[in-house]
Amino acid sequence: MDDILTLSPKFWELHQDPIMALDGGAMTLMTIQVNLTSGTIARYAVHRPDLVPLVEDLLRYRKHGQFLMTEIGHGLDIANLETTATLLPTGEFLLNTPTPAAAKFMPPTVPAGSPAVAVVWAKLMVGGEDRGIRPFIVPLNDGKQMCSGVKSTLLPERGGPNPVNHAITSFHNVRLSPESLLGSLDKASSPRLALTQSMWRVVCGTIAIGSLVLPIMKCYATIGAMYSLRRQVGTPDKRIPIMHFRTQQIPILTLTAQVYVMEAFVQWCTKLFSDTTMDARVRHAIAGILKTTIVGHANAGGIAIADRCGVQGLFAHNQLTTMHNETRGIAIAEGDVLVLSIKLATEMLQGRYKMPVSTDSESLLARHELGLFEENRATLASCTHHRSNDVNRLILPNCQPMIESMGHRMAYDAAVAAGVDSSLIDLYVVSVVKQDAAWYSENAEFGRRALAELETKALDAVLPQAGTLIRQMGVEPWVSSKIVSDERWDAFVDTLETFEGKSDFEVITDKHPYAVRNVARWDTLPVLLTFMA
Repeated sequence: MDDILTLSPKFWELHQDPIMALDGGAMTLMTIQVNLTSGTIARYAVHRPDLVPLVEDLLRYRKHGQFLMTEIGHGLDIANLETTATLLPTGEFLLNTPTPAAAKFMPPTVPAGSPAVAVVWAKLMVGGEDRGIRPFIVPLNDGKQMCSGVKSTLLPERGGPNPVNHAITSFHNVRLSPESLLGSLDKASSPRLALTQSMWRVVCGTIAIGSLVLPIMKCYATIGAMYSLRRQVGTPDKRIPIMHFRTQQIPILTLTAQVYVMEAFVQWCTKLFSDTTMDARVRHAIAGILKTTIVGHANAGGIAIADRCGVQGLFAHNQLTTMHNETRGIAIAEGDVLVLSIKLATEMLQGRYKMPVSTDSESLLARHELGLFEENRATLASCTHHRSNDVNRLILPNCQPMIESMGHRMAYDAAVAAGVDSSLIDLYVVSVVKQDAAWYSENAEFGRRALAELETKALDAVLPQAGTLIRQMGVEPWVSSKIVSDERWDAFVDTLETFEGKSDFEVITDKHPYAVRNVARWDTLPVLLTFMA
């Protein structure tokens, strides 16, 4: 419990363990159980010893823990959730889902062997007064059947990622004990601030699941490299691996560089985020910036490597499509990266708080970040209000690129400070500049030729190190892809269903009464035409 409350190194190491890339379904259940459910309850257990045994049960997996916040009709609009928890004269609460749109969406609440409890977010109603969104501890099922008044409707599998029993969950007159409420009955002086504080584990989840992307990126690079060394082309006496070709090297080595830069960035971000003396808004921003940045790299790099694996990149048994779909889920969970970017960018443009400045203000990436923010700050100044339609039209589409630019700069600074190899950093810079090459050409006099030269130089420097760099990622034991070696591919094929038989039939016959023979003899053509007429 202390590890979770203090965000100890063990907590962050758990979310970066290479095994996480093996099964995104298990990964999802783990971070819900450990961070969201246990983390939320543990925060109140500090002053409520009666909750400690429940936290211990969750951490030892004696009970399954779920986190029911988002609703079908509300998504990330948490302040307007409809689920109600009404205080009764007995001190108990009555939990209800008033409309179909208020049903909780996605958490896997169907019985799964062990008893399941959830932190359910609902509108606290006292004497007809809305006292804000609060968390409640709610029993869901005993592992075999649902609890009275709780209905779980199993959703179809998402298609692509490792399965999780996603469900739609609703409540009908579920009676909860007085102890089920986490927090006070009193109405908060600032309901918005109280809600933000009570759902802090969601913010922790933003950076925690962002960290989960790192082992996925390592798996992408490892699978791409191992397949490209195994797959060969050419005549029987002159076979060469496809890794020989620069078109194969670019996506694999680029993602490798991004892995090492992101590794430094994750360490930098988690250290700052764990500093409780820092402004909570800045900590939230760091979490959102990390997640937005690393998801962007993983999505682009994963698709590029899958494409270079040809048709093999399309099969789920080779992990690539599965990991891509799981990363898309990570992009949405605990704060959609676009919504996060809009929130953070608009707050920063208004000067509500200041982020850590660059340690190298003259670097290309620092200049890019500054340039984008200056452009949009000038646009905001010309608007009548920060919620005006002009802001919607002119600034919102730029918010994610702005946050990514800050993330790229921070990652660059972190990599330099961590002593990451300069060739890897150069290749990382190239990958970032490519995303907005027009800006660098217009504002930094860094054109296509200079970019190509820097990329060639960096690739030439990284290529001889590729084998060592891939091995040091340490994910090979958790790679289940079938295309990384001949032995694994042969063993996989041996497990497949095979069809054989003794059937035989003629494909081409000349038994039709009008069949034409010797059609190459032009002298028979007039006779044939007459016959056909």
